[in-house]
Order: sequence, then C-alpha cells, then structure tokens
Amino acid sequence: MKVSQVLGERFKERAFEIESQNLMTRGGYMKLVGNGIYSLFTPTKRIQNKIEQILREEMDAIDGQEVLFPVVMPATIWQQSGRWDSIGKELLRFKDRSGADMVLGMTHEEAAVHMAMNVAGTYQKYPFMIYQIQTKFRDEPRARGGLIRVREFTMKDAYSFHTTQADLEAYYQRAYRAYERIYARAGVPEVVAVKSDSGMMGGKVSHEFMLLCDIGEDSIVTCPACGYRANMEAAECIVENDASDAPEPLREVFTGDAKTIEEVCALLKSDAKKSCKAVVYQRNADDSYVLIFTRGDLEINETKLTNTLKAEIHPAVEIDAANLAAGNIGPVHLETSATVLYDRSIQDAVNLVCGANRAEYHYTGFTPARDLPADTEYLDLSKTQDGFACPSCHKHSLKISRGIEVGNIFQLGKRYTEAMGMTFDDPNGNRVNPIMGCYGIGVGRLIASVCEVRHDEYGPIWPITIAPWQVEVCALRVDNPDVRAAADRLYKELTDAGVEVLYDDRAVSAGVLFSDADLFGCPLRVIVSPKTLARGCYELSARDKSFREDIDPAAAVPEIFRKMAELTAAINEKVPERL
Repeated sequence: MKVSQVLGERFKERAFEIESQNLMTRGGYMKLVGNGIYSLFTPTKRIQNKIEQILREEMDAIDGQEVLFPVVMPATIWQQSGRWDSIGKELLRFKDRSGADMVLGMTHEEAAVHMAMNVAGTYQKYPFMIYQIQTKFRDEPRARGGLIRVREFTMKDAYSFHTTQADLEAYYQRAYRAYERIYARAGVPEVVAVKSDSGMMGGKVSHEFMLLCDIGEDSIVTCPACGYRANMEAAECIVENDASDAPEPLREVFTGDAKTIEEVCALLKSDAKKSCKAVVYQRNADDSYVLIFTRGDLEINETKLTNTLKAEIHPAVEIDAANLAAGNIGPVHLETSATVLYDRSIQDAVNLVCGANRAEYHYTGFTPARDLPADTEYLDLSKTQDGFACPSCHKHSLKISRGIEVGNIFQLGKRYTEAMGMTFDDPNGNRVNPIMGCYGIGVGRLIASVCEVRHDEYGPIWPITIAPWQVEVCALRVDNPDVRAAADRLYKELTDAGVEVLYDDRAVSAGVLFSDADLFGCPLRVIVSPKTLARGCYELSARDKSFREDIDPAAAVPEIFRKMAELTAAINEKVPERL
C-alpha cells in the first residue's frame, strides 16, 4: 500500500497522557465515535487480523472449533442463568419492536450452553471446545486509555465442556500454555499469569494474564522469592501483629473532633498499625448496612467483601439509620442493625485504639481476644501491601505492581449448565451436567497493550508478527526521477515476493516522512534517496534502531527477507512448546 492512499491523518502534537492512546491517535490508527467506541483505520485492522490469525491457530491447536454466536440475545437465556438479575448496568438491555427483552452480548457463556444443549447429549461427544471472535458491548462506566478500556470491543472467547473435573483441569493447562504462546507470538512474552477472582463469571479457579506496566489499572501482587503471583483482588492478606505487649485495661479517652485514623493517632501519639478502624458499606440490593473492623493502616478489599456477602456493595453515604456514631465507631459495646464483620488483621492484636461508639470519644487498650466474644469469626477482607508475608513461601517479600489484563481463563464448573438445564448421558445412562471452562482475550486491548510496552518517544515499534506492514519503503526526494524509479521498482519486487510493504511515495520533507514512518512503526525501513543511490545502495534499518546498514539494490529482496527471518526467529525463540 502507498502512504498517499492511506486514509487517516498523522500529527506531532501530544494528544493524551497514556502513551498507547497518544501514539495510536497521533498515528491515525483509530477515531473516536463515542465514549469508549472507536472506528479503526487500516493499520489497526491489519494488526487485528494478524492477532486474530494467531488466536485461531492456537485455539485450533488445542482442538477448538470456531463458531459464531449472535451479538443480540433474548433475555430468556440470561434469565435462565441468573445473570439477567445479577449483572448491573454493564449489561445493555433493551426491548425489540414486539416488546421482548433483549441484551447486547458482553460475554457469551449463555449462548455457548444454548448452542451445545441437545446436540451434545452423550458422553461420547465430550470433551469439546467452541470459540468465536466476535464484537461485544459492555456499558463500561469508566472508558479510558483508548483501546485499553472501551465499551465496544472485539474478543476471542472460548468455552470448553467436560465430563469430569479432572478432564477440565487437564484441558485448562493446555489452554494456559496456548495463552502463553499467543502473547509470545504477539511479541509480549513478558505477560504473566496471576491468580484472580472469578467475579461475575463464577467458578473457583481462574487466572488473569497481565502485562506489567505503569498505566495498568490492576494491582498485581508478586513474590520475587518464590514466584507467587495474584491479582490484588484475590491475594491473601497475611498480617503479623506484635503481641508481645501486655494487654492494658480498656480506657475511654476524649478525642474531641478527631475522627479519622490519622487525626486520632496523631492526637494520641499512636501508630495506625495500633488502631482498629470501622468501614461501612451498603448492599446495592436493599441498602442494608455492612460494618467491617480492620487494622487502621489497611484498606478493605471490596472484591473479597462482595464474595463473602454474595452481594454487590457500595460505600455507605449516610449511616444514621444504622445507629452508628460516624468517626467514633468501635466494636466494644456496639449496638447496630448492620451486619458486622471482623478482618483477621485485628485477631491477635493487643492494645489498639478504636471508637467508643459515642461522639468525641475513643477507647485505648482494645484487645480483641479479651474484648470480643470467644466465637468471633475473623475473615480475610483486606488488601495486602508491599513487604507483607507471601501466602506461598511466607517471606516478607511481596511486591505490588501495576498491570493491564490482556486475557483470562476460568474453570466455571457447572454453574451455567446446571442453571440452564444442559445434561448428557454418562456411561451408566445417568443424566448429568457438563463441567465448563472459559477463555477470553480482548483483541483491541492486546493491540494497545503491545503499543504501551513497545514504543519509543516517536511512535510504536510493532513486533514483526503483528505489524501492520513488515517493511516501509521511504522515498526521499520522490520528485527525483532516479529515486522514483528505484523506489517503484523495489516496491514492486517486494510486493511480488509476498512481502507486506508500505511505500511512502509522497513529495514531503524528510522530517514529515520519517515522523510518519515512526508512527507507522513498521519493523524494517528501506530508504531510497539521492545520497543512497550515489553510494550505489539502499539504506536498511530497524524501527527499534538495533541496526542500520547499506544493502546492494540487486540483492535487496533476499537481504530484506533475511532480516525479516531474524526478527521473526527472535520472537519465536520465546514461544513455549505446546502441551
């Protein structure tokens, strides 16, 4: 393709703070249509096609069958699964002209079960996996970062069906390895898998695949000592309190207007680690109150809390109805209608500062083992922190990093097949529910994530396996007949040889030409100019600046093929073997 024919504008001015969004906007990769909704120009569509091909090859290699589910689905199948009521506003609901409730698909577990139901009625049909690459819509309240978080997106989602848990677990490992291969083939082998919370998907075992980078929205907990990795939502919080002090008597002290942990601890010259704070939430369904007591220096992990309550929650706005003294809430002599939970961070603590349940007063000397009922249950409800003990090796080596989720896999179990009544005949003739797994990758997010970690200050540096074009031919002084003839000839030779070539044939300055070439991000660049022709050569260079050399025009095509092969081999060296 010739740059003069490429639709889209490129410009120098910085457009956004997030680098992938900035470069892909400046480079003419996408155009905003509405909040979290984009049109994709040719370069992005070419990258998408290559990623989709990698996805197909890897899914086919683990016995996947490509299918296509509908974008629009009747509410009835979502009502069968229970998610019509359990999912909030993210699920776009509407009525068709006959008044029937419909949904715009944000995920397709229900559609997968519906497709397989009644056509996989015997154990002899199992196991099998079906997958699609499909447009989805999630009414995301916080669209951001260009293609990092959108409302409309293209996704590869796969669903496997099994007769036993052991069979699912074995297949899950094959899918796990296929995902490692996908990311390595796309040029980001540094993607790591972390244990995650299953959320609305269900199931007890799940992993997220994370690309660690500063702009990531997810907090990733890692242990350099043993390799433990987990999403913050799923990471166990292990707290070790100093219990060497002798318990002091429980004393009520005047604290006046001091209400926050910081204010109270400053007034009493105490450390936040020696305090107990109260955090109040409300259930979304009925606004009933939930009160959690945790150590003063910790934050509540809302995902853990949601899973414990089996209900969606939000921070409480007004707590008068719960009979709670705002800023002075404590666990001793507490009278409230709220559900009360205790984080295990206070379980073995002694001599904590806590609220006294009346205005302007707090307690000192609060020792849960003495001051709370003996049967008090302590739960893991807090977020872990840097330097806390690792749940695996127990060393105080945990690190908190940021990451972008670029894929996920779940062992769903029977949640959907039981709810929707899907069964098969086992070898004994019994009707049983299949066991499911599901496996998703957002294509647009992966494109943006690669750009986020494969760029310099001038533009993207696309890996050759997914680059929109493998080679860009840059003709400097295209008004020079010799330059035009040589560049046209090279473009034709490369195209005829099957190379994906972008040819900048415009009569523009060198600054504009090179600036645009950097934004296109092709792995290889060939410069044809009066100076190179005077030397009897073309100049071949890598977009990542790893090499620059003169090549003989007569041997240009084989030399370019050799460099393409080297770049491809460097990526393939990091691709693990299939299981």
